[in-house]
Amino acid sequence: MAYIFGFAGSNSSTSINYQLVNYTASLIEDREVRLMNMYNCPFPMYSEDYERENGFSNSLVEFKNDIQAASGILISVNEHNSNPSAYFKNLIDWLSRLDREFIKDKKVMLMATSGGKRGAIGSLEVCEKLLARFGAIVTGTFSLPSYYENFDKDKGIVDADLAKAHGTVLKEFLEATSY
Repeated sequence: MAYIFGFAGSNSSTSINYQLVNYTASLIEDREVRLMNMYNCPFPMYSEDYERENGFSNSLVEFKNDIQAASGILISVNEHNSNPSAYFKNLIDWLSRLDREFIKDKKVMLMATSGGKRGAIGSLEVCEKLLARFGAIVTGTFSLPSYYENFDKDKGIVDADLAKAHGTVLKEFLEATSY
Protein backbone atom coordinates (compact mmCIF):
# COMPACT_ATOMS: atom_id res chain seq x y z
CA MET A 1 0.00 0.00 0.00
CA ALA A 2 1.29 3.45 -0.87
CA TYR A 3 1.94 5.97 1.86
CA ILE A 4 2.69 9.65 2.32
CA PHE A 5 6.33 10.34 3.15
CA GLY A 6 7.27 13.50 5.03
CA PHE A 7 10.45 15.24 6.08
CA ALA A 8 11.95 18.67 6.65
CA GLY A 9 14.86 20.25 4.85
CA SER A 10 16.55 20.80 8.19
CA ASN A 11 18.79 18.55 10.24
CA SER A 12 18.29 20.56 13.44
CA SER A 13 17.17 18.66 16.53
CA THR A 14 14.68 21.48 17.20
CA SER A 15 13.54 22.02 13.60
CA ILE A 16 10.36 24.07 13.37
CA ASN A 17 10.00 22.83 9.80
CA TYR A 18 9.94 19.24 11.04
CA GLN A 19 7.29 20.34 13.57
CA LEU A 20 5.23 21.75 10.68
CA VAL A 21 5.58 18.49 8.71
CA ASN A 22 4.63 16.49 11.81
CA TYR A 23 1.58 18.69 12.38
CA THR A 24 0.53 18.40 8.73
CA ALA A 25 0.91 14.61 8.91
CA SER A 26 -1.31 14.53 12.00
CA LEU A 27 -4.15 16.00 9.93
CA ILE A 28 -4.10 13.10 7.46
CA GLU A 29 -6.58 10.53 8.69
CA ASP A 30 -7.21 8.10 5.87
CA ARG A 31 -3.67 7.17 4.82
CA GLU A 32 -0.48 5.85 6.25
CA VAL A 33 2.09 8.58 6.81
CA ARG A 34 5.78 7.90 7.40
CA LEU A 35 7.99 10.67 8.72
CA MET A 36 11.76 10.96 8.64
CA ASN A 37 13.48 13.25 11.12
CA MET A 38 16.54 14.41 9.20
CA TYR A 39 18.35 15.09 12.46
CA ASN A 40 18.97 11.33 12.42
CA CYS A 41 20.39 11.41 8.87
CA PRO A 42 23.82 12.97 8.67
CA PHE A 43 25.22 13.00 5.16
CA PRO A 44 28.73 14.14 4.28
CA MET A 45 29.08 17.16 2.04
CA TYR A 46 28.82 16.00 -1.54
CA SER A 47 31.94 15.88 -3.66
CA GLU A 48 32.84 13.80 -6.69
CA ASP A 49 35.95 12.60 -4.85
CA TYR A 50 33.90 11.37 -1.89
CA GLU A 51 31.40 9.66 -4.19
CA ARG A 52 34.17 7.96 -6.17
CA GLU A 53 35.95 6.75 -3.03
CA ASN A 54 32.92 5.78 -0.91
CA GLY A 55 29.91 5.41 -3.20
CA PHE A 56 26.42 5.89 -1.80
CA SER A 57 25.47 5.13 1.79
CA ASN A 58 22.78 2.60 2.60
CA SER A 59 20.82 5.33 4.40
CA LEU A 60 20.79 7.45 1.23
CA VAL A 61 19.60 4.50 -0.88
CA GLU A 62 16.87 3.73 1.69
CA PHE A 63 15.81 7.38 1.75
CA LYS A 64 15.54 7.46 -2.05
CA ASN A 65 13.53 4.22 -1.95
CA ASP A 66 11.15 5.74 0.63
CA ILE A 67 10.57 8.71 -1.69
CA GLN A 68 9.99 6.52 -4.73
CA ALA A 69 7.61 4.14 -2.96
CA ALA A 70 5.44 6.95 -1.60
CA SER A 71 2.27 8.17 -3.26
CA GLY A 72 3.06 11.71 -2.14
CA ILE A 73 5.71 13.71 -0.33
CA LEU A 74 5.37 16.36 2.40
CA ILE A 75 8.41 18.63 2.63
CA SER A 76 8.96 21.73 4.73
CA VAL A 77 12.14 23.63 3.94
CA ASN A 78 14.05 25.94 6.19
CA GLU A 79 15.85 29.05 5.06
CA HIS A 80 19.36 30.39 5.44
CA ASN A 81 19.91 33.81 3.87
CA SER A 82 16.83 33.54 1.61
CA ASN A 83 17.88 30.12 0.27
CA PRO A 84 17.46 26.50 1.31
CA SER A 85 19.89 25.30 3.93
CA ALA A 86 23.18 23.77 2.85
CA TYR A 87 21.92 20.54 4.40
CA PHE A 88 18.86 20.36 2.11
CA LYS A 89 20.84 21.33 -0.99
CA ASN A 90 23.42 18.68 -0.10
CA LEU A 91 20.66 16.08 0.30
CA ILE A 92 19.31 16.94 -3.16
CA ASP A 93 22.84 16.76 -4.60
CA TRP A 94 23.34 13.25 -3.20
CA LEU A 95 19.90 12.03 -4.27
CA SER A 96 20.29 13.37 -7.80
CA ARG A 97 23.68 11.67 -8.16
CA LEU A 98 22.23 8.38 -6.96
CA ASP A 99 19.21 8.60 -9.27
CA ARG A 100 18.50 11.68 -11.38
CA GLU A 101 14.79 10.75 -11.31
CA PHE A 102 14.62 10.22 -7.54
CA ILE A 103 11.44 12.31 -7.25
CA LYS A 104 10.08 12.15 -10.82
CA ASP A 105 6.30 12.31 -11.04
CA LYS A 106 5.92 12.47 -7.26
CA LYS A 107 3.24 14.80 -5.95
CA VAL A 108 4.73 17.16 -3.37
CA MET A 109 3.16 19.48 -0.83
CA LEU A 110 5.93 22.00 -0.28
CA MET A 111 5.95 24.12 2.87
CA ALA A 112 8.29 26.46 4.70
CA THR A 113 8.34 28.30 7.97
CA SER A 114 10.64 30.58 9.90
CA GLY A 115 10.56 32.86 12.90
CA GLY A 116 10.46 35.85 10.58
CA LYS A 117 7.60 37.59 8.82
CA ARG A 118 8.54 36.24 5.37
CA GLY A 119 8.06 32.62 6.46
CA ALA A 120 11.08 31.32 4.51
CA ILE A 121 9.39 32.32 1.24
CA GLY A 122 12.76 32.73 -0.50
CA SER A 123 13.71 29.15 0.22
CA LEU A 124 10.24 27.95 -0.73
CA GLU A 125 10.50 29.59 -4.16
CA VAL A 126 13.99 28.20 -4.80
CA CYS A 127 12.98 24.69 -3.72
CA GLU A 128 9.83 24.67 -5.84
CA LYS A 129 11.97 25.25 -8.93
CA LEU A 130 14.69 22.86 -7.78
CA LEU A 131 12.31 19.96 -7.17
CA ALA A 132 10.51 20.57 -10.47
CA ARG A 133 13.86 20.23 -12.23
CA PHE A 134 13.98 16.63 -11.03
CA GLY A 135 10.40 15.91 -12.08
CA ALA A 136 8.47 16.55 -8.88
CA ILE A 137 4.92 17.79 -9.26
CA VAL A 138 4.38 20.45 -6.60
CA THR A 139 0.64 20.42 -5.98
CA GLY A 140 0.78 23.49 -3.77
CA THR A 141 2.93 25.57 -1.49
CA PHE A 142 2.37 27.00 1.96
CA SER A 143 4.45 29.47 3.94
CA LEU A 144 3.94 29.95 7.67
CA PRO A 145 5.40 33.31 8.72
CA SER A 146 6.31 34.22 12.29
CA TYR A 147 6.27 30.62 13.45
CA TYR A 148 6.48 31.39 17.15
CA GLU A 149 3.42 33.65 17.02
CA ASN A 150 1.37 31.56 14.55
CA PHE A 151 2.00 28.00 15.73
CA ASP A 152 1.30 26.21 18.98
CA LYS A 153 2.64 22.69 19.54
CA ASP A 154 -0.70 21.58 21.00
CA LYS A 155 -3.12 23.54 18.81
CA GLY A 156 -1.22 23.75 15.50
CA ILE A 157 -1.62 26.81 13.30
CA VAL A 158 -3.42 29.37 15.47
CA ASP A 159 -4.05 32.12 12.91
CA ALA A 160 -7.41 31.30 11.29
CA ASP A 161 -6.51 32.60 7.81
CA LEU A 162 -3.20 30.74 7.77
CA ALA A 163 -4.86 27.55 9.05
CA LYS A 164 -7.44 27.81 6.27
CA ALA A 165 -4.75 28.35 3.61
CA HIS A 166 -2.78 25.37 4.94
CA GLY A 167 -5.91 23.22 4.93
CA THR A 168 -6.67 24.15 1.31
CA VAL A 169 -3.15 23.24 0.15
CA LEU A 170 -3.32 19.96 2.10
CA LYS A 171 -6.71 19.09 0.62
CA GLU A 172 -5.42 19.71 -2.92
CA PHE A 173 -2.36 17.56 -2.19
CA LEU A 174 -4.49 14.69 -0.84
CA GLU A 175 -6.82 14.87 -3.83
CA ALA A 176 -3.82 14.78 -6.19
CA THR A 177 -2.38 11.73 -4.42
CA SER A 178 -5.58 9.68 -4.12
CA TYR A 179 -6.01 6.71 -6.38
